[in-house]
Amino acid sequence: MLSYRGTRQRVLFLAVLLLALASSALAQQHTWAGVERVVAVGDVHGDCGSFVKVLRAAKVIDEKDNWIGGKTHLVQVGDVLDRMPDSRRAMDLLMKLEGQAAKAGGGVHPLIGNHEVMVLLGDWHYVHPGEIKAFGGEAAYRKAMSEDGKYGKWIRGHNAVIKINDTLFVHGGLEEKYAKMSLDELNKAVRRDLRKGGTMRVVTDSYGPVWYRGNALMNGEDLDEDLRAVTRTHDVKRLVVGHTVSREGIKVRGGGRVIVIDTGISTYYRRYGGRPACLLIEKGAPSALYPGQKKIPLAIPGKKRDAAGD
Repeated sequence: MLSYRGTRQRVLFLAVLLLALASSALAQQHTWAGVERVVAVGDVHGDCGSFVKVLRAAKVIDEKDNWIGGKTHLVQVGDVLDRMPDSRRAMDLLMKLEGQAAKAGGGVHPLIGNHEVMVLLGDWHYVHPGEIKAFGGEAAYRKAMSEDGKYGKWIRGHNAVIKINDTLFVHGGLEEKYAKMSLDELNKAVRRDLRKGGTMRVVTDSYGPVWYRGNALMNGEDLDEDLRAVTRTHDVKRLVVGHTVSREGIKVRGGGRVIVIDTGISTYYRRYGGRPACLLIEKGAPSALYPGQKKIPLAIPGKKRDAAGD
């Protein structure tokens, strides 16, 4: 017969195990419906200060960096890592907000970007020296980003593509071949590639979801082919992408079927005209928000659009 202490320890162990399984399942959920307010933020690139500024402007966190967004869903489209030294702070913040938002009935969804992929695969070309220092050195950084490390495990548990209401969110973009895959197939392929023994067929493919720039740069029939596959396969109105910096701020393309939200939030991009911003989708209506300004409704062209233009 188990003692009281043994029984209590077993109950606690099972509770922790169930919580971990529930957390993992929630992180891998890729579709949500009936969400009234979505905040989407582009590439952070190690600038936690600018990230916080945007989140406060969007009224999802308070002055103490705690969740106040209620049932809002926050999407961060990847590339938290590299270029600046505060990636660890940004990831710690996202980890905290994931739990706080879930308790409030909302959601926080950090996606996998190409810079997460590079770091997890050992490519430190863009890692800022201050970032390694923040982890306590190269050995500690490598361990933290390993498959069993706190941050590596957290990143590997996320998705590359998610759907909220009638909008898909992805870091790079969706080329026609990948656009025709289900979200289950896409996300499982990315997570499989990032595990030991992965094939690396998707996460290293320049046409794959973490690298592709076509949706942000192409025009005409090439863009239309991609977007027809996106909208028909996934029954959505639009695709939201990061990865490709827009000096024009939040940018609408393809007759409203693409919104580019990488505005160069990180201080690293200030010299290139970057600025903090986020996308709001409230009751289906998209708008751009720049800290210190009122939100700007995004002009979405009607059906009589020029397919070759933005």
